[in-house]
Amino acid sequence: MERVEIRLDGRDPIIIETGAYARLAGASVVVKQGGTAVLVTACISEKPLEGFDFLPLSVDYREQSSAWGRIPGGFLKREGKPTDREVLVSRLIDRSLRPLFPEGFSHEVVVTALTLSADEKHDPDVLSLLGASAALILSPAPFEGPIGGLRVARSNGKFILNPSYEERQNSDLDLVVAFTEDSLVMVEGGGKEIPEETLLQALFFALEQGKVLILSQKGLAEKLKPQKLTFTSPYADQELYNFVELKTKTKVLSALGIQDKIERHRVLDLIFEEASSEIEESQRVKLAFFYKKLLQRLLRESLFYQGRRIDGRKPEEIRPINIEVHPFERPHGSAIFTRGQTQVFATVTLGSSESAQLVETIFEGETFKRFMLHYNFPPFCTGEARPWGPPRRREIGHGALAERALEPLIPSEEDFPYIIRIVANVLESNGSSSMATVCAGSLALFDAGVPVKKHVAGIAMGLATFEDKYLILTDILGDEDQLGDMDFKVAGTREGITSVQMDIKIKGLKREVLSKALEQARLARLFILDKMYAVLPQPRAELSPFAPCIEIITVPEDKASLIIGPGGKTVKDIRDRTGTTIWVLEGGRVSISGPNREGVESAKREILNLVAEVEIGKIYDGKITRIEPYGLFVEVLPGKIGLLHVSKMDNPPRDLKSVYKIGDKIRVRVIEIDEAGRFKLTTLLGTEDAGPLL
Repeated sequence: MERVEIRLDGRDPIIIETGAYARLAGASVVVKQGGTAVLVTACISEKPLEGFDFLPLSVDYREQSSAWGRIPGGFLKREGKPTDREVLVSRLIDRSLRPLFPEGFSHEVVVTALTLSADEKHDPDVLSLLGASAALILSPAPFEGPIGGLRVARSNGKFILNPSYEERQNSDLDLVVAFTEDSLVMVEGGGKEIPEETLLQALFFALEQGKVLILSQKGLAEKLKPQKLTFTSPYADQELYNFVELKTKTKVLSALGIQDKIERHRVLDLIFEEASSEIEESQRVKLAFFYKKLLQRLLRESLFYQGRRIDGRKPEEIRPINIEVHPFERPHGSAIFTRGQTQVFATVTLGSSESAQLVETIFEGETFKRFMLHYNFPPFCTGEARPWGPPRRREIGHGALAERALEPLIPSEEDFPYIIRIVANVLESNGSSSMATVCAGSLALFDAGVPVKKHVAGIAMGLATFEDKYLILTDILGDEDQLGDMDFKVAGTREGITSVQMDIKIKGLKREVLSKALEQARLARLFILDKMYAVLPQPRAELSPFAPCIEIITVPEDKASLIIGPGGKTVKDIRDRTGTTIWVLEGGRVSISGPNREGVESAKREILNLVAEVEIGKIYDGKITRIEPYGLFVEVLPGKIGLLHVSKMDNPPRDLKSVYKIGDKIRVRVIEIDEAGRFKLTTLLGTEDAGPLL
């Protein structure tokens, strides 16, 4: 077994081990930090897959409850399909690795990360990212790494590498950064309205501090000397490229001037089909590769020589924006945000505590999530004729990005006791539907009357390099994303950034380029925010009439059981009488929700009466529960019964039963409470203020 130990900025050492476990895999490593350990394997098919013009890379990250000493919840008591977190970590690793394989490599590559142990301090996600790089370096794959992976947080103005869960909770920044020895590869994370310069400093802090991760992996590879696949690019056919250029260049230049996405793609596809009809079927994959390369070159020549983008815009120009607020009646809040040919319809639904999502995490166990954003990408949004299936990894990733952008502005449960769900349906897609989701979601929150203090907007930036020049593109189209060198999404308020995601397709990104991209994104974000504030400057003062009424009250924690009652009988009775839903929460908090305010107020009064204490001098409307010759027993609060002696009654009758019946209401005042808690009553209320009536 070989082992390397890496120390970072005074943190617990990171240990990479290989040679002990999963030895039949192409390569395997165990990465440890503290009590957290992850097994990462890399397997490569012996032969390339036929008909692939892209890298067939699959990444699976899996967490099992046993790793942190728990049994899974649910009926089956075993892990099922990947959770959203597992999907997001898998995507994070995939996006970091994919740019570092040579063009044309079509052997199937499968990277699997399995959490073996998890403590309450170290997150296995960044350790899995590091392990994926180490496993690929030791595998036969021609991986052009290694890469490093670090999480960066900031607390009290100081950057922290691979922070603990507690440190992350107290941080205003949480980023995962992947990098080679001298350049950034991938960024994912967010913050609490952080300045652009702070983000820039965090990224290059990770790059500088993380070089030791790269050097350690190189040292391990030099020691073990893994045998690599002999790979020759299948795309060294200059003659075929010349054929593609000769047959298609003039037509492609004309097609790239078509602004409508569907029509442009239709014409480009026809051009390709015409060219491919003149060659053998076996050459079709190569032809598709060279056709894409030609499109990339012609797009860049148009940008750098003519200053023209596909749709005729300037590099910094944003497509026309149109905003509709509350276009349909029943959703609690809704908005349609359109930017060019990208359109998102977002709705906000408000619910009570039982609507919260139960989430099981490594460091918190089972928790309830009160803010959710679900992103949907139906096939019709790109004009595809196929059924709409369950959400894919891309949809889960885009939804998480948009949710992270809005979450810092969501009011606390104390200020707004609702569960909040945003559903974003992409109606048209031609670039950056996730950032349009941020804008539509923010507008829908304002429309729903959620007391968020600020709007949040997002923009996608692109990068085109040509020879020794570069251009930053604002509000990129789908084609500019696919044919460009960077996809950089930035969301935030006027004050700062709340969410960021960056994928880089080239091997180097200078600080000045990233700094310019951030500044250009900031100006674009401010432009979009101005449009949003012009339509809806502040949250609506009232909630939708279709939203439930909710109130959270606090009672003495030791009396919460009185609300529930034996076998839940008491709370069920209150629910049935008032038409409400009641949840007794931790810390003596009680959530009351119902379709109208009257029912909620009625339930609230009953609950407060259940936990209230009888006080001397207060006047109550009581209920007679028992009649004796010497007096009446009166219930003034639920379960609180006192004696109204005949001597304390105003003009008592000779026979109490001739005047009073059990269940009658009677107004009384408390005059005495003894040490045992027994109290006496009187009907002599007097003219003085005896306190509030209950």
